Amino acid sequence: ARWTPNCGSGSRRWGMCTEGKACFVLASACLLLSGCLNHYIFHPRTDPPAVQTWSGTAVRGKLLIRLEWARPQGEGPFPAVIIHPEAGHVAREMRGVARDLARAGYLAVAADYRRERRGVYRSSLFTWQDPEDPTAVLDLVLRRADVDRARIGLLGFSQGGVYSLLIAAYTGRAAAVVAFYPVTDFETWLAESGGESRGRRFVFRLIRRHFRKQSGATDEEDFRRRLARASALRQAESIRAPVLLIHGERDTSADIAESRRLADRLRELGREVELVAIPDAGHVFNFRDREKARMAWEATIRWLDRYLKPARVRSSPES
Repeated sequence: ARWTPNCGSGSRRWGMCTEGKACFVLASACLLLSGCLNHYIFHPRTDPPAVQTWSGTAVRGKLLIRLEWARPQGEGPFPAVIIHPEAGHVAREMRGVARDLARAGYLAVAADYRRERRGVYRSSLFTWQDPEDPTAVLDLVLRRADVDRARIGLLGFSQGGVYSLLIAAYTGRAAAVVAFYPVTDFETWLAESGGESRGRRFVFRLIRRHFRKQSGATDEEDFRRRLARASALRQAESIRAPVLLIHGERDTSADIAESRRLADRLRELGREVELVAIPDAGHVFNFRDREKARMAWEATIRWLDRYLKPARVRSSPES
């Protein structure tokens, strides 16, 4: 089985393309999903007091996983949060996010993936290809003695939000999920995102064609099955963890309808779900606008604290 698309903007990937001008357009389209960002516009660049950080790598099957860790001082066990970055970005750019989570009392780890192909680890549009791939980072976290295995949260941005939702669906081990501006149904996104603009329709046709090529699908029916497996909306029945969706109301890369559809479906299934719509915000707004980042982060911490921390920890002595 192949799992989730990774619409990144890595120049190496596009450099391998032989379609010239069309590939340049496709790369530019993927940059719409991330672009020039400041991952420290709100989060700390250096380690706060009483926070420990370190880096590492792990190999699981054909996956090379790059990891950025942060934890509070003390023995634990701590609730843990697994972080996935947005498309085309890497774990080290999530250091500030991990530091903030550690400052809030969580063991945090950010992860990105490379897949082995012909002896070389490479980025891929479909990084997860084997059934065990979605569990890889979760397994690493669960093996730690300083982690409370019953209190694991997932946090992701754009493509990372997709990863977070799918880990929750495929493993059933998450106690809470926070997904920022995810694509939740790739088939619908590819069909609708071009809108009425001839240029955008052309770009999204190219994106769809490239997705299919990268997926290794044998035909159109096989490709649609692979897109469905990568779409949280199609896996909603398996998502049992409480889900917080955070989305900009002016997102033109992944319309807020993506989160609304998933929220509606999860409510139909009787799940705990909340959608926070950020006014006048586009894609990856929290790495562009400090005030909007503050609003979204406060909602994130409230959600994680509600489901990952016992009531006695959340309550102050005066309450």
